[in-house]
Amino acid sequence: MLSKNKVKYIQSLRLKKNRQKNNVFLAEGEKIVQELLLDGTIKIMQLIATTSWIETHQPSLKLLNETLIEVTESGLKSVSNLNTPNKVLAVVEMPQLKIEQESVRHGLSLYLDGIQDPGNLGTIMRIADWFGIKHVFCSTASADLYNPKVIQATMGAFLRVQYHRISFEDLTQQFPDVPTYSAVLDGENIFKTSLSPKGILIIGNEGKGISNEIVSKSQYKIRIPAASNHGAESLNAAVATGILCAFFNQQML
Repeated sequence: MLSKNKVKYIQSLRLKKNRQKNNVFLAEGEKIVQELLLDGTIKIMQLIATTSWIETHQPSLKLLNETLIEVTESGLKSVSNLNTPNKVLAVVEMPQLKIEQESVRHGLSLYLDGIQDPGNLGTIMRIADWFGIKHVFCSTASADLYNPKVIQATMGAFLRVQYHRISFEDLTQQFPDVPTYSAVLDGENIFKTSLSPKGILIIGNEGKGISNEIVSKSQYKIRIPAASNHGAESLNAAVATGILCAFFNQQML
């Protein structure tokens, strides 16, 4: 059973300040929790699950007996972030991440300048995972990876893609030889541009785009060409990221 104090504690983790204070975050849903269990590198502090889910996954729960709390569907609903609770929720310790220097120097990384929508951030993490991108860097103005909505949207990609908060200036000082590409509306047509097999692709805020300061400091400006009769002002940030990553990936094959 969930005590009132436990319910209050889990609900408090919806706020960033409480996640940071306790160094934990929430991961909810069968797919994400199953990936956590299979991964085994991130510590599960508490697992709250319905009886039916526990019975189905008993073999993988042997080491979690002391952290496992069995609840009814209504009990899970009291701590769930979803409109329709998904049978299992985990309180997870935040991992200690280190930038893999060689991966950044020799591959493609992303830099997010003020991405604020949790769905967009989660989707971009999934895109990075799909294309084998190991690092997603972001400005302090970007959404928090450990927001429950972001974690949900990553569909487990946070286990394979590292997320770091760092200023663009600090990042480029660490990797001065890695070319930087700003995705902007007045850039060079990507289909007519030669790309390096390594680089940092910069994606801007959903409404404002990339800051002028970062654009001025990046080495290249690129764009996705629109049809001549288009009416949209811009592409969704995550959609644009997917298209650009696909093109970079094609160039590197």
